[in-house]
Amino acid sequence: MSEAQLATSQKKQRPHDAALFFRRWLSNPLQMGSIIPSSPKLGALIAKQIDKRSSSLILELGAGTGAITKSLISAGISPGRIVVVEIVPEMADHLRAKFSQTSVLQADAFNLPIQSLKDTGTEIGTVICGIPLVLLNEAKQRQFIQQVEAVAPGRGFLLYTYCVTSPLPHRTLGLDAQRLDWTPLNFPPASVWHYRPKK
Repeated sequence: MSEAQLATSQKKQRPHDAALFFRRWLSNPLQMGSIIPSSPKLGALIAKQIDKRSSSLILELGAGTGAITKSLISAGISPGRIVVVEIVPEMADHLRAKFSQTSVLQADAFNLPIQSLKDTGTEIGTVICGIPLVLLNEAKQRQFIQQVEAVAPGRGFLLYTYCVTSPLPHRTLGLDAQRLDWTPLNFPPASVWHYRPKK
């Protein structure tokens, strides 16, 4: 079998993003924010918040089938700058096959492999969260914030969400919050928020 035939065969065997995403949503709705992957428009809004000239890493937590990852790369961000964390083994394998130049860690965003991330030797400049934090209790939200702070101190995180108002009780959590952008061209319509620890 030629390399071209092998690549075509592997592509056919790879599950369709929407089908994989929906199947995962059915198995654990609280782990997924939507029944379909995020739109390219939402991905472009997130990519707009990232300095393309920087060499710092981008840590994406809860990448799903990689819709946001794809948008980051399409916006000109080097795939080598992106580190993806996905808890579901099947989806992590899917991401590795789809983004061969991107680091994919099959891990829990609430219990990050902190030492492994520090061992890269490159600072994390941006953290992107695709986890529906609004559905979680305050203790879990605090746990998430602590994990982000451990790997990207003081930088906070970008959260894409379907809430118009802040999905997190940011004052209670000791965070500053800013709604950076919004798009109706997503299902459901989505906002991008930036949260960071109060100074």
